[in-house]
Amino acid sequence: MATKQEFTSFDDLLINAPTPVLVDFYAPWCGPCQLMASILEEVNGQMKEQIKIVKINVDNYPDLASQYQVQALPTLVVFKAGQPVQKIEGVVKSPQLIQQLQALI
Repeated sequence: MATKQEFTSFDDLLINAPTPVLVDFYAPWCGPCQLMASILEEVNGQMKEQIKIVKINVDNYPDLASQYQVQALPTLVVFKAGQPVQKIEGVVKSPQLIQQLQALI
């Protein structure tokens, strides 16, 4: 699902994306985050042409987590044109997540 990708800055990643970007703020030790990973695989399978999914480990990027006010894990933030447009905290089932994302696209 998610491919490991190097980028010069998080802002460049968001601004240069041709589609909205769903950022999954997670931690490897977080049980609900692991559950969300399989849900995001389903979402990616259905929406890969419409949205890009990026995973950010908050342990490695605490400044990004702080910048986007990530208080709980997992937290999903949807960006359009480099700006956050929706924040979703906790585990969301794939049909509900797809419905929310389609409303934003």
